[in-house]
Amino acid sequence: MILEPIQRPELSDKTKLAYEQFERLIVEVKKKKLPEEIELVINKHITQLNSVTDSGKILRNEIRKEQSKIVGMLAQKLKIVPINYFRKTWFVLGMTVFGLPIGAALGLSLGNMAFLGIGLPIGMSMGLAMGTRMDNKAKEEGRQLDIELKM
Repeated sequence: MILEPIQRPELSDKTKLAYEQFERLIVEVKKKKLPEEIELVINKHITQLNSVTDSGKILRNEIRKEQSKIVGMLAQKLKIVPINYFRKTWFVLGMTVFGLPIGAALGLSLGNMAFLGIGLPIGMSMGLAMGTRMDNKAKEEGRQLDIELKM
């Protein structure tokens, strides 16, 4: 059974938004059938977050860190991801994996390396397309959480 994050009514606006998002993530994770060892790791992250006594920037950073660890573990071990997870990931990967080599090849073939930047939007669009396709596949297979992480 997954633990509940403690209630923190005294939070500032930014921290409160981050904390509410973390709570929604935990609610969505609870809806999925998870192996016991994964639940134990998630509980460890929640306990770590519950142990933070600060209510400002330190807590907000800790929320992001623990949320990132939980989402990364779910994506890696169970292939369970939040909405637009792959799109956000492949956005950057597309620019670096596809865009830079395309731009470099274009720049070298035309003899002007100023064309290096032309490959970036090409790679970006390729990455967005791949990420969107992977997100749609995850949704069809029921591996997508009903939450989109904003931070």
